[in-house]
Amino acid sequence: MGKTKTIDSFFKKKDNEQESKRHKASTSEPQPNPQEHENQQEKRVNSQVPQPITNEVDLNHLERDPVKRKQMWEYPVNLREQVRRAYLSLGPYQIRLVEYENKGSKKHTRRFQYSYFTMFPNWLEYSPTTQASYCFMCYLFSDKPSVGHGYDAFTVKGFDNWKKVNGKNCKFLKHNETSEHKNAVQFSENLLNQDAHIENVILKQNEEQIIKNRLRLKTTVDVVRWLTFQACAFRGHDESSTSKNRGNFLELLELLASYNDEVAKVILGNAPYNSKYTSSDIQKEVLSIIAYKVRRHIRSEVGDSYFCVMVDESRDESKKEQMAIVLRFIDVEGIIRERFLDLVHVRDTMSLTLKTSMWKQLLQYQFDVSKIRGQGYDGASNMRGEWNGLQALVLKDCPYAYYVHCFAHRLQLALVSASRDVIPVHQFFTNLTFIINVVCASSKRHDELQMAKADEIKRLLELGEIKSGKGLNQVGTLRRAGDTRWGSHFYSICSLLTMYDVTRVVLQGIIEDVSHTTYSQRGDADAAYVYMISFEFVFILHMIKEVMGKTSTLSQEIQKKSQDILNAIELVSATKVSLNDYRNNGFDSLIAEVTFFCDKHQIEMPDMSALYRSTRYRPRKKDLHVTFEHYYRVDLFTATLDKQIHELNSRFNEHAIELLSLSSSLVSKEINIDQICLLVSKYYPEDFTEQEKINLRYQLEIFNTEMTQNTLLSGVSTLADLCKCLVETKKRETYYLVDRVVRLILTLLVSTATTERAFSAMKIFKTRLRNKMSDEYLANSLVVYIEKEITEKFDSKSIIDEFKDLKGRRAEL
Repeated sequence: MGKTKTIDSFFKKKDNEQESKRHKASTSEPQPNPQEHENQQEKRVNSQVPQPITNEVDLNHLERDPVKRKQMWEYPVNLREQVRRAYLSLGPYQIRLVEYENKGSKKHTRRFQYSYFTMFPNWLEYSPTTQASYCFMCYLFSDKPSVGHGYDAFTVKGFDNWKKVNGKNCKFLKHNETSEHKNAVQFSENLLNQDAHIENVILKQNEEQIIKNRLRLKTTVDVVRWLTFQACAFRGHDESSTSKNRGNFLELLELLASYNDEVAKVILGNAPYNSKYTSSDIQKEVLSIIAYKVRRHIRSEVGDSYFCVMVDESRDESKKEQMAIVLRFIDVEGIIRERFLDLVHVRDTMSLTLKTSMWKQLLQYQFDVSKIRGQGYDGASNMRGEWNGLQALVLKDCPYAYYVHCFAHRLQLALVSASRDVIPVHQFFTNLTFIINVVCASSKRHDELQMAKADEIKRLLELGEIKSGKGLNQVGTLRRAGDTRWGSHFYSICSLLTMYDVTRVVLQGIIEDVSHTTYSQRGDADAAYVYMISFEFVFILHMIKEVMGKTSTLSQEIQKKSQDILNAIELVSATKVSLNDYRNNGFDSLIAEVTFFCDKHQIEMPDMSALYRSTRYRPRKKDLHVTFEHYYRVDLFTATLDKQIHELNSRFNEHAIELLSLSSSLVSKEINIDQICLLVSKYYPEDFTEQEKINLRYQLEIFNTEMTQNTLLSGVSTLADLCKCLVETKKRETYYLVDRVVRLILTLLVSTATTERAFSAMKIFKTRLRNKMSDEYLANSLVVYIEKEITEKFDSKSIIDEFKDLKGRRAEL
């Protein structure tokens, strides 16, 4: 035996029969093998199936479209149950379109009907991408494709042969009775029944332990909700047992335990190691469930109503571009609602990117985009662009989603524009900011300002010039103005007038304090003091206060959520009348007020009949005979008011928007029926059938008569009140076409203040210390925080039940 032999060689056959047979087989013709051919075909089919992915799955942003979503066999085996549970919580994708696409020959075209969903509500789906129907249950529980004929009709390819729907041979009915479909339905019921899971059978616990688990989770839910309502951070830097501050979440749990012995027995140290419900993942999961319930509630509030989309973008603390989406609609009670739906991180602010992200979120929650009847933005070029802006892209898909420029932004633009075009007014705002910066540059000066104000109040009380009382004579401070803060200029001017004397005292103190100030500080204080005691500064100070005081009411009103667009136009008209009256008759009263102010504060006044000499530029011949009165009356007062009125006319011209002017007759004493019918036929032709357009005229005639007889309807002054009154008096069913017109008009927005409030909330949550918040965590926090009214409706039990059904849990709940 050679050294190279191994023990395996003793077990090999020594005869050469096998070798000869193998040689003969290689030289003969290969015989077809049916079994081998079938195996090869199955291998080819399976080779076309994509390999399972290994990365984590975002269960909160699953694709809903049956064509675009991954097949269940593409998910990792250990994640499929979680994906199935997430899809079961969302339900089948049953999108409602204005018109489904036709199929078949030109003579015998058929299309999908929305009524099919009511026949098979639990499993039937429709994809607008392929215009085909699918089975939701079979998709969830088909682990791999079969090689049988027609295996993928309701899972992969889709069914679109509509002539075979309904009747005795209805394909939907036949599919509903197949064993594969029935097995899928049974699997879904078993999946949602935790008692049937083998792991729960093994870990079966008694009823007392389940009560403890639910109490422990209830405490976590309550803490998560409370901290979110207060915009507090959850986690701490050191959450170990030896830490002095373990973070808000754990510290609040300990506080609750100190007040309740039952809670103390089941949480933190007394909780099982595998179900403490205190990890950051559990905190975010609970918050995600609450946010999802809020969005689902908003979806149910909208229902089949028309709605308006409001979008705005802003950068957060980590320099990410975030897009806020707000929906405006009329609920079943006839009340205008504006709901914050989501905050989405976008790569850039191009109009196409914004539109794609907005559409994805709306379809994610099954909103019918064909129901969009309005859109509103802040007026940026990427939003309002007539050709390539966001509003233009939305109009391509929704031709009746009319764009309305935010009224609050329009008013602010008008105010800023007035200050820019009149040079002395522009310089006034520059000097105003300079004075406030000099006086409030340090905490020491701020304290001196408040001490001086306190001394002044004490002196005036001793002289009897002011009265004391609760809430009166409070020590304030100077307020800075900002072009992006609506109404801030008005409050800044009012604060300077209130603290005019003490501001001068502080400036004089800075000028005289040689030992503790630098030459630049004393020079700035001296320049600010000179500005303050000039007659022109005082005159413009009082003039702008009166102008902005008249527009302040309008600015505050148009920021209200419940404001309807016709009422906003009426407020604009009233404001323009007030400004025009002040322009024609207000100069004399203004001069009297300024004269009294100058006498009181010892400010030198010019002789109004003397010739005015400008120091800004070389005088022209026509300026040689200009008096001070002419300069202040014409060049300042009238020019500023003319600019204000012109801006309001150009930005708030109700006649420029025919839609709004036509709808104004709905709340007038005598309804113009022709105008309303023209409005419907021209702007909302798809929302009324031809027969309804005919019936609308007769409904309006009867409604017009009843408005004069019904005391409740006759007292209505706004569209918002009319819509609410129709619901309260149960006239909505009688005048259903009139109600539809009113709701369409009310859907148009007045301002995008709600999106601005969302960004204010975003800055409260995502601060410098919390700048690493994930986008999903931030969005869920804002939804719960902003829509607190909805969140408070959910009890802890419903949240725990959703937490239980979301995926399998180690401890039974």
